[in-house]
Amino acid sequence: MTRTVTVTGQGSARIVPDSAVLRVAAVHRAPAVGTAFAGVATAVEAVTAAARSVVDASRIGSRDLNVWATSDTQGRHDGFECRHTLEIRCPSLDVAGSLLTALVDEVGNRLQVEGVTLEVSDDAAAQVAAREAAYADAVSRATHLATLSGAGLGPVVAISEGGAHPMPVRELALAASAKADFQPGERSLGSALTVSFELTDLPS
Repeated sequence: MTRTVTVTGQGSARIVPDSAVLRVAAVHRAPAVGTAFAGVATAVEAVTAAARSVVDASRIGSRDLNVWATSDTQGRHDGFECRHTLEIRCPSLDVAGSLLTALVDEVGNRLQVEGVTLEVSDDAAAQVAAREAAYADAVSRATHLATLSGAGLGPVVAISEGGAHPMPVRELALAASAKADFQPGERSLGSALTVSFELTDLPS
């Protein structure tokens, strides 16, 4: 009967975010629903015009459009608020920072920044490095277990990849400021491999 040992190796590689996704909302509050919609429409025009000056139109997308009745501090109906949320994918952190600064200047108090997510545009090389580290870890673990059991480590009989596991995306909740300057920092991308090895008898 063939003896085997199965282990799960873990590996990781460091990656640096180089792009960003801005989520902004145009918001307008008014006594009448039509006025609230109109105020948001002009704010969205300003947002898209600023965005199209630095990114392709395909990188700009609407995500939500909502309108609801509002009340004063006494609970009495006093108007309507309209919100149109857009997502803008920026090819670099510099573009994202410049665009956000421009939006603050041009849209003013009708702009709300819902969040900024820093991303890695191409993590293929990091995935390869993490996978190689995971395999080396699996070999080390299996060798140790084989030694403890008084056996040698033979050929690989099966490999299963658990996939690459990046750390949670860096998400920045920002207040409007005079200048947006994003610091990318580093992120860890991990990989897991489950590997089965045949165990061999040690020489007498």
